[in-house]
Amino acid sequence: MKVLGAIIAGGGSRRFNGDKAAALLDGRALIDHVFDALSPQVDAVVVCGRHWPGLVNVVDRPAPDMGPLGGLCGALRYATDNGYDAVLTAGCDTLPVPDLRALVGPVAAVIEGQRLFGYWAVDMLAQLDQHLATGNNRSIRHWIVECGARSVASSVAFHNLNTREEFASYRAHEGLNP
Repeated sequence: MKVLGAIIAGGGSRRFNGDKAAALLDGRALIDHVFDALSPQVDAVVVCGRHWPGLVNVVDRPAPDMGPLGGLCGALRYATDNGYDAVLTAGCDTLPVPDLRALVGPVAAVIEGQRLFGYWAVDMLAQLDQHLATGNNRSIRHWIVECGARSVASSVAFHNLNTREEFASYRAHEGLNP
C-alpha cells in the first residue's frame, strides 16, 4: 500500500497571533517536528494549505479557507492523481505525532480527541467532494460521523499548540529551547 502523509497547515493561526507552524521549538519550526515524525511512516509528505520550503504544497480543495476538510480534500486529490492508496494526516500544531500506521484498516479512522490524526483511503475523495459541494457542515467532527470513521483510543498525552501560552507551556514542560 502506497501512503501519502499530509500535514494540515492552512489555518490562519488567529489564536496564536502569528504563524504557529513556523514557531521555533528547540531551534526548529513546529511544522518540521511534525514532518520528522510523519515522514518515516509514509512514502512521501506534502503540506496542505500553505507553502513550506522543501515540501510539496497542496492547495485546499475546493477552495481556500475550508478548514481542515479543505486540506484533507486537497490531499486526497493529490494522492489520487499520484498513485497513492491512502492518506495519513497530521495537524501542524499537535505533538507528539503518534504511529499513525495503527489507524490503517478497512475504513477511515482518527485518533480519539485528535481528529486531524487520521487515515483516509483515496476512494473517499468523491464523498468528501460531494460533502463540501453541498455546503454541509465543514466541521471535521461532522465529517467523521458522516463518513463512518472509526475513533481509535490512544494513551499518548497530546499537546495542541494553538496559542502562544500553550506553546510556551509545552516548551517548558518538555525542557525545550525556543
